[in-house]
Amino acid sequence: MKTVTIHEAKTNLSKLIEEACQGEEVVIARGPDPVVRLVPIADVKGHRQPGALRGKLHVGSEFFEPLPDDEMAGWE
Repeated sequence: MKTVTIHEAKTNLSKLIEEACQGEEVVIARGPDPVVRLVPIADVKGHRQPGALRGKLHVGSEFFEPLPDDEMAGWE
């Protein structure tokens, strides 16, 4: 784990981002106290395809009926 001060992080941000993307854990500290961890955003997994669940889900007719009064009161 690599710990740097805010000043060092501002000076070397591009280098620290590259290190974090390579798997290095980078912590930015305010004085002696760690305040944030620099981590890469996870890759999006999978591919969404419109209509992929067509025919696999069923919504019953009761879904479209009005809610009971006591449950409706909770939404107001």
